[in-house]
Amino acid sequence: MAHLAGLARIDLSEEELDRMVGELGVILEAVATVQQAPIAGVEPMSHPMPIVNVTRPDVVRPSLSPQDALSGAPESEQQRFAVPRILDGEE
Repeated sequence: MAHLAGLARIDLSEEELDRMVGELGVILEAVATVQQAPIAGVEPMSHPMPIVNVTRPDVVRPSLSPQDALSGAPESEQQRFAVPRILDGEE
């Protein structure tokens, strides 16, 4: 059990190791039960329920020009909002 804990990089005390030895059998039984599930012909899936992404069609329609969008900005630069620099460039 200590070896498994080491492989998983889990630091367990001697008391915790003693308790986990008793639980290991239960864990292995559960894994064995799952491995016996009839999976022949079952398609792999990422989610047990079908998921549908609800989106609307992308329709081009009139919108604000860059000048109109930036008209209320205190400062702009190259058709972008200008904001105070908070990082000094050394990353």
